[in-house]
Amino acid sequence: MASFIRASCWIVLLLCSAGCAESPPRSSSSPDASARAAAFLDTLQQRTFHYFWDLSDPETGLTPDRAPTRSFASVAAVGFALTAYCVGAERGFVDRQSAAGRALTTLRFFRDSPQSANAGGSTGYKGFYYHFLEPETGHRFRDVELSTVDTALLLAGAFACQAYFDRPAAAEDSIRGIVDQLYRRVDWRWAQPRSPLIVHGWDPESGFLPYDWGGYNEAMLVYLLAMASPTHPVEPGAWKAWEAGYRWGSFQGYEHLGFAPLFGHQYSAVWIDFRGIRDGYMRDRGIDYFENGRRAVLAQRAYAIENPLDYAGYGPTLWGLSACDGPVSGEYEIEGRRRRFETYWARGASFTEVQDDGTICPPALAGALPFAPEAVLPALVAIRDRYGSRIFSKYGFLDALNPTFTLDVPVQHGRVDGGMGWFDTDYIGIDQGPVVAMIENHRSGLIWETMKRSPHIVEGLKRAGFTGGWLDSLGIGR
Repeated sequence: MASFIRASCWIVLLLCSAGCAESPPRSSSSPDASARAAAFLDTLQQRTFHYFWDLSDPETGLTPDRAPTRSFASVAAVGFALTAYCVGAERGFVDRQSAAGRALTTLRFFRDSPQSANAGGSTGYKGFYYHFLEPETGHRFRDVELSTVDTALLLAGAFACQAYFDRPAAAEDSIRGIVDQLYRRVDWRWAQPRSPLIVHGWDPESGFLPYDWGGYNEAMLVYLLAMASPTHPVEPGAWKAWEAGYRWGSFQGYEHLGFAPLFGHQYSAVWIDFRGIRDGYMRDRGIDYFENGRRAVLAQRAYAIENPLDYAGYGPTLWGLSACDGPVSGEYEIEGRRRRFETYWARGASFTEVQDDGTICPPALAGALPFAPEAVLPALVAIRDRYGSRIFSKYGFLDALNPTFTLDVPVQHGRVDGGMGWFDTDYIGIDQGPVVAMIENHRSGLIWETMKRSPHIVEGLKRAGFTGGWLDSLGIGR
């Protein structure tokens, strides 16, 4: 451990030598630097993987929304868990047979769980699943909505397993068959009460929610999977309707398609290699969605360096705004300045909006690793080094920290540690999920390459008008 800490300090010193320039630091090409960075990523990835392996129910595969605080199960977190099992098998965190067995258990549960329009006693309806589930039964948690985006994230994880577990073994054969069953029963057309857009959700008490997915955000997968459906496909025109809400602008000198929290740039990119492929919108802009994500990430870093709201610690080694826990919901005076803080909140910074209360989400920063490793990795190491076990523990990075919030008052989650600030004591599944997959995409491209073998993903991209790069090499480009 001592040698690892010394290695971390070395990387931080390397970053600090770059000062506070807006451009990210240059990566060192020395063998020592590479080995030290790899050791850190090994630790972070393996610890985060075990959030899903240790805490998902071995009988149902359901993954808790958060831990160690007891919580409901999260359908989206299950999608990230399924993806993590592929990484765990590839990296040797668990053996392939065990990973396939856990994936099969999970998929069987969702295939066999009840689907009905009743208010209680079911896991979903019309092939979709409720946002949160009771951990004991897998039935709808309280009065939450049937969620189109959470179902899409679950299916993305299922497709990863379908493509990765491709050997002629009984368990792997079953995985592939069950995934097709799950996908074929999703009635995407039913989820278009205001066609061609797709609704956020539905509940038995009031019907469809009054909101549709439109504009650039985490729901890109919803449209790609809906258009590719072999049984209930939506028309390709739905993609144009989705694009109609896009907003292009500039923030901190970076022109890009705007979405303030980091997670919106990451979720679809966990499974899809957007490098070199473009739809019509991005062809007109001359970039791809991967470059768009990179610009959004670097713009957030530049914002933290500028630190216009004067939050403690912000700079090149402390940044990363996304949806995450926070200390309290209310206004407090700190060092003579009145500030507003939030608990769980979609924090972010872009030309579209700035939602910032001084709370940083290290897992979201880790999920941005492939976009800008030269900027992200030194910051992750610095956070781990500076705050130690307050923020980095059994399952990797805890969800959030806020060095500005130093008040000795009751907080909703976590704890205040003297002059160091507020630290979460929970991990959150949907923030942990991108960490495992995106570290692997950065290192080997495993999930991206695996998903290129998924006919559903490929077909969805094709129907959305994507061409170029690896899509053309598959023979589907125009």
